[in-house]
Amino acid sequence: MKRNTSWASSYSWARGSAAGFTLIELVIVITIVGILAAVALPRFVNLQRDARISKAQSIMGTIKAAAYLAKARCEVDLAQGYTGVCTSSAGQVNMDGALVAMVNRYPDASSTGIDIASQVSAAEGFTITQGTGVRTYDVVGASIPSQCRITYTAAAANQAPLITLDTSGC
Repeated sequence: MKRNTSWASSYSWARGSAAGFTLIELVIVITIVGILAAVALPRFVNLQRDARISKAQSIMGTIKAAAYLAKARCEVDLAQGYTGVCTSSAGQVNMDGALVAMVNRYPDASSTGIDIASQVSAAEGFTITQGTGVRTYDVVGASIPSQCRITYTAAAANQAPLITLDTSGC
């Protein structure tokens, strides 16, 4: 009778009798997964903050562009002598078939002014609030919504509107 003298035959893992993980292997794997989760979670949360900031910056750019396009349309109407449409202090301009309320040759801070000109709505993830001559756009989901906002203040005479961005609470 021939005896098997192979070194592998003396170990249980080599014979296929072992199945599953040992307790120490399981503890090590759980520890590694916990460490990875602790490192990945803050990065994920930071990405959400960055996304809210990018969203606010994008809408601010949209609002600025819309305000200056509406002003350009008003200037063209005035230069061509259209009366009763856009005046130096009030009126309306037609932008893509929609009438935009104007104040001092810029869109008014209202739902019929800057909202129509920029085509920004609450459906895009904003809480829109009306004040006297001020329109605010708070980003939904921000840590502190009142500090993650765009503020549009209607233009004063012979001045551009004040458009500000606060991202400290995003």
